[in-house]
Amino acid sequence: MSHILNIKTAGIPLNQAEKALIMIHGRGGSAQDILSLSQHLNVKDYALLAPQALNHTWYPFSFIAPVEQNEPWLSSALEMVDETVKAAVKAGIQPENIYFFGFSQGACLTLEFLARNAQKFGGAAAIIGGVIGDKINRENYKGDFAGTPIFLGTSNPDFHVPVERVYATANILREMNAEVTEKVYANFGHSINEEEIEIANSVIFK
Repeated sequence: MSHILNIKTAGIPLNQAEKALIMIHGRGGSAQDILSLSQHLNVKDYALLAPQALNHTWYPFSFIAPVEQNEPWLSSALEMVDETVKAAVKAGIQPENIYFFGFSQGACLTLEFLARNAQKFGGAAAIIGGVIGDKINRENYKGDFAGTPIFLGTSNPDFHVPVERVYATANILREMNAEVTEKVYANFGHSINEEEIEIANSVIFK
């Protein structure tokens, strides 16, 4: 079983935009949900692209379950992100003008994709997420972010995402030359807060 490429769009038409924001929804969410968040981001002149997961879920189990339990869905989900990036590049948008925003399961998928495909991107905001797997397989992560800004925001404790994995992810991204900003909110709960949006706007979508 696998996902079917289904990209919802908003913002500036892709063939007229110089920048693109790829938005990855969480478990139980939808492309339309996450696109509606863009009204709070400084992305008025961006093309907005949001792939839709089949059955609203990118992979069935926790992101810290053994990877093989989440296959073949995880590989298919990573391919959907890759295809969305390729759609932007095909429209003439340079990778350094491609940005990412992911929440929860979508944040995990965003970070796993980026760490496996590190290069100079525009930037990324990942709210409550980390790289995927019961153990971190550092060999999966290759490339050089060349100073790409990445913002990691999370709550501690979080029922789904241990803060230790967020810190470990930040360290991997820094080793790969990303400019990482991290912010941990005590007992905030599994959601996006106003300050995280403000930080994303000042650090990523500036």
